[in-house]
Amino acid sequence: MLTLSLFHILASTAGMLLNLATGMLARSLNLPEPLLRDAGLFVFARAQAVENSVGKRLCPIRLLRRLRNWRRWPAR
Repeated sequence: MLTLSLFHILASTAGMLLNLATGMLARSLNLPEPLLRDAGLFVFARAQAVENSVGKRLCPIRLLRRLRNWRRWPAR
């Protein structure tokens, strides 16, 4: 019961701090808060898409297969 109460207090405090930080950043950039949140989500989504596409290309197993095939190719 005590840990549940502590978790609830911590979660509500974190939410308040996040809202406060978002508001302060929006005021300092002279932007409305919804625009700042949407821009942040857009940037996150783009960064995630880039990481996923690069991650597929740089997968160690896939690179190892390509290296093996590249080494075998002239011998055929």
